[in-house]
Amino acid sequence: MKKFHSDSAQLAVIRSLHFANYATMVLVVSFFPLYFDDIGFTKLQIGTVYSIGPMLSIFSNLLAGIASDKTQNLKLVLNLIFIGQILALALLLPQREFTVIAVVMGIFYFFQTPVNTMMDSLSLLAAERMNRSFASIRMFGSLGYAVCAVLFGLVLKSIGSELTLWLGLITVCCSLTLSLALGNFQSSLKKFEFGGLIAIARKKETFVFFILVGLVSVAHRINEGFLAVAMRELGASDSLIGTAWLASAASEIPIFFLLAKYGHRFRELPLLAVASLFYMIRMGLLGFIDRPWLFVLVQLMHSVTFGIYYITALRYLQSIVPDEYRASGQALFAVVWTGISGLAAGTIGGWIYDAFGLSPVFKTAAMFALAAAVGFLAVHFRRGD
Repeated sequence: MKKFHSDSAQLAVIRSLHFANYATMVLVVSFFPLYFDDIGFTKLQIGTVYSIGPMLSIFSNLLAGIASDKTQNLKLVLNLIFIGQILALALLLPQREFTVIAVVMGIFYFFQTPVNTMMDSLSLLAAERMNRSFASIRMFGSLGYAVCAVLFGLVLKSIGSELTLWLGLITVCCSLTLSLALGNFQSSLKKFEFGGLIAIARKKETFVFFILVGLVSVAHRINEGFLAVAMRELGASDSLIGTAWLASAASEIPIFFLLAKYGHRFRELPLLAVASLFYMIRMGLLGFIDRPWLFVLVQLMHSVTFGIYYITALRYLQSIVPDEYRASGQALFAVVWTGISGLAAGTIGGWIYDAFGLSPVFKTAAMFALAAAVGFLAVHFRRGD
């Protein structure tokens, strides 16, 4: 593997790994539900399977982050994560019973949910060492998502959904192969002390940041959880719904490119406030529009909401968490971004949907985003940056 040790080779490996990982994400988010539907699951059963992920992510992200920092071997943790995914998908192949699939999907989610967090930690460390921007690396994940959303859609439409799990095995095997070629970007960091992580988590600056992250995340997860439902209620076809998801993924790529080139010129907290305001506008528009094709146009705002927010939030996190706690700090971020906020969005959004309908769900999400924008600006002015 010595030929992969140069910075240019490692950069290619990490970018390719992002591409392969997000190819798997396309299958999990967009095509696994269709596969479960085709083998006879009810909508309630599919929803139950998908509720397992946010719950397990709280524990699995923290475990992976602490293990990475404690061992200072992020590469090893990623290797084990991909091996766990492969074993879980192999177990899924012959299964058709709901209970068995729910259990095995729980195992799969345990290994799948920490991947993005660990990949972001690795990419931030690599970007710093190679004097590159994180956005210039992460954009290959968005590229992988957009390209494979189209490619897998065409393949599965022509061959059938029974190929879904096999495609998943192929993409995860590619990820494992690439992760074996990774260098160890944590080897030169200071020794991890668990007490230090607790002290960082209890710092007022970090605590307030995670609260504000949670507010934005609820708005983001409400969009993820209820967009397809809203479009289906208005008579959208599955292909139009797929186009909406493709539009959001593809829109990230140019904004990541711009952030890679110019993002360092702007302070993080005002940028986070701007992204939150755009989230408010995006969610507010979803609460008012009544034509399915307009949802596709609004999804293009994913670029100035998630695109700006996610990259900038990780930049800010990097400035307040020492390198030796990088993976654990990323894990705490993921617990808020994916786990806690996912559960909150599902609970709050579901209750409002049942009581008042879909439009108030998106309007409530807009209020969460507005509160986050005000909070980020308040912290910025309080610090006097």
